Amino acid sequence: MSELATEHGGTGPSHRALEIGVAAAMAVLALIGVYGSLAVGIGWAAEGPQAGFFPFYVSLFVLLSSAVNIFKVLIGRAEAGTFASWSQLRQVFSVLLPTTIYVLLIPYLGMYVVSAVLITFFMAWFGKYRWIFALAIGIGVPVLTFFMFELWFLVPLPKGPLEKLLGY
Repeated sequence: MSELATEHGGTGPSHRALEIGVAAAMAVLALIGVYGSLAVGIGWAAEGPQAGFFPFYVSLFVLLSSAVNIFKVLIGRAEAGTFASWSQLRQVFSVLLPTTIYVLLIPYLGMYVVSAVLITFFMAWFGKYRWIFALAIGIGVPVLTFFMFELWFLVPLPKGPLEKLLGY
């Protein structure tokens, strides 16, 4: 990837910085897992392992893996160079941001409405499809998904105000 960043011009975050950042973030999550496991118990009770037994050891494994990764970076075994250019990272975030908004809106607007908006947006904005075509597909896919999951497979997906208004 560092060759791609160099070819497209521009700089960006280094592999070293990202390796340390991701390992540190994973270590924090692992510490939260260890703390939570200790709070609910990590021992062995009469009926078997307590609730925190397996999460505790998984968290320890993640913590150890994070420490190994940070150690490798600090002694110089991590790949050097640029991870990605800023323009490449902007492209990633241009997809990540709408997808994050999509996930955050599902509990409030329901799966079908938010999916229609996301599909239409992605087709029109990124795919450069005409809006009428993007809108047709954006509405059609959630409608077909509704029939398939809700009516045929009887698997309910999160619904919002529109589905409640329609009686589903």
